[in-house]
Amino acid sequence: MKLSIVTTLYRSATTVEAFYQRAMTAAEAIFPEIELIMVNDGSPDDSLARALALQKKDPRIVVVDLARNFGHHKAMMTGLAYAAGDLVFLIDSDLEEKPEDLAALHQRFAKGDCDVVFGALPTRRGGFFERLPGALFFTLLDFLSDHPIPRNILTSRLMTRQYVQALLRHRDRAFSISHLWQVTGFRQQAIALEKLSASPTSYSLRHRVEMAIRDITTTSSKLLYLIFYVGASIFGLSIAVILFVLWRYFAIGIAVSGFTSVIISIWFLGGLITLILGILGIYIANILAETKRRPYTIVRKAYRSDAPAIVPLPRQDQPEGSVR
Repeated sequence: MKLSIVTTLYRSATTVEAFYQRAMTAAEAIFPEIELIMVNDGSPDDSLARALALQKKDPRIVVVDLARNFGHHKAMMTGLAYAAGDLVFLIDSDLEEKPEDLAALHQRFAKGDCDVVFGALPTRRGGFFERLPGALFFTLLDFLSDHPIPRNILTSRLMTRQYVQALLRHRDRAFSISHLWQVTGFRQQAIALEKLSASPTSYSLRHRVEMAIRDITTTSSKLLYLIFYVGASIFGLSIAVILFVLWRYFAIGIAVSGFTSVIISIWFLGGLITLILGILGIYIANILAETKRRPYTIVRKAYRSDAPAIVPLPRQDQPEGSVR
């Protein structure tokens, strides 16, 4: 049975050699045949040079160099497209998740009742004020999403080739890979793993908000239905208020008064309409991105010992020089 190890490189110069040694050692103890796929996601340091030096020494390594930085999730999907193993081990190269966890993942997988085994943190790392936004976001995402995402999931996962091929059939251009992992289906099981780094996340508040908006608007249409229900509720409430005002005027003789209430109503409705238009605009922007059908990564070069420098992917209906 052949194992494909897939990882991405971005500012990974300090860890790539250690990752290679530890990942291959862990894999060699279980699998007779191994390949290691490293995807350079436009790293500004010398991660690519270090990976190529390893590739020259070990023909089992495949180095995929992207034309620029496309993002972690898209780089992972590109690496999965190059995987040829019967099983695929996906993991980050920063060593925050231990390559040695492959043994635990394989042990659970060997029970034969699942197609995917993934790692999950027992508890979310960070202080209270770092964990609270994440908890609120996942609660909101679970409420709005058609496919709730397990909490505190890690990148580390062992997958069958059949599952990976199904995962690669998705055509989304703007996506959250954790959402794609779930909507692909199959039998999935989680095991408790640890993430070694206790350092705070490098994501800024602005980046977190952008990720939250992208995840919500690309994974569910429930927000649009929520807008409809809010609009219908306000319309129904306004009809009730109009009827009440007319009743007071004709039955009791009390006329409507109050300039402040009118201004408050205008500001409230104006803000609500602006919010609704903004949400609709985000959905329309996502639709535009999908209809362009651009490849979500472009491969500059793929280095492997048994193939030409430029390696076409085993995919159908794919533009030349690109990875879907």
